[in-house]
Amino acid sequence: MAEKRKLCLSAKGLTKVFGFGKTRTVAVDNVDFSFYEGEVISIVGESGSGKTTLSKMLLGLINETEGEIFFLGQKRDIRSQRNKQEYWKNIQAIFQDPFSSYNIFNKIDSVLLDCIKMRGGGNLPKEKKIEMMREACSFVNLKFDELTNKYPFELSGGQMQRLMIARIFLLKPKILLADEPTSMIDACSRATILDMLMELRKEIGMTVIFITHDIGLAYYVSDSVYIMEHGKFVESGTPDEVILHPKQPYTKRLINDVPKIYEEWDLSTVG
Repeated sequence: MAEKRKLCLSAKGLTKVFGFGKTRTVAVDNVDFSFYEGEVISIVGESGSGKTTLSKMLLGLINETEGEIFFLGQKRDIRSQRNKQEYWKNIQAIFQDPFSSYNIFNKIDSVLLDCIKMRGGGNLPKEKKIEMMREACSFVNLKFDELTNKYPFELSGGQMQRLMIARIFLLKPKILLADEPTSMIDACSRATILDMLMELRKEIGMTVIFITHDIGLAYYVSDSVYIMEHGKFVESGTPDEVILHPKQPYTKRLINDVPKIYEEWDLSTVG
């Protein structure tokens, strides 16, 4: 199914090394991948597996040590600030901690207006900008008239995550990278956030990349799943292939670590 779609983001031999000599750490180790337009991908691994370092390279926040990243079939070149800004119009992120995702000195109006400006709407009439901000807030079940002149830190964690999705609604990027986007909010808000992301993906044909340790999330929302261990992709395929029929011991252990309500929990390792 994915092969019929247009290639969106890919890499060959992507590697990231930190430090030198005895402190040398290979965080991402020679990975290849091909992500397609409109696809939902989950990159699954434990803390320290390299998935967050990989996401920072994809966003252009840190440089790769070796290998190449391709965007829309062309080798990515973000060496100039202008090229980087253009790239960031097309790839955006939602992070685990909504509290650190905002500038505390910027009001919500400013956060949303920056998105409109980034998409070339800086010269639109004020009324049109307000209409766009209302529409974006409405999409995530927030009321703009109740948010205007407020600061993001005056909102709850769930509301801040929804505001992040309102930003994405205005920016309409080709790729959204979601790094543990629901791990700090309650189960009800979590389901709502995921529904909104899937609706947005459907509406604008966006590719969504989840960076997560949650294998259940990966199974239920993904078209493709990549399992990451020690900086390498050790297994990849459809959710059924990877999660229902895992081949690698690491994948099997990740699945076995998920508590099942119909099985007695092994608490012998709990100190």
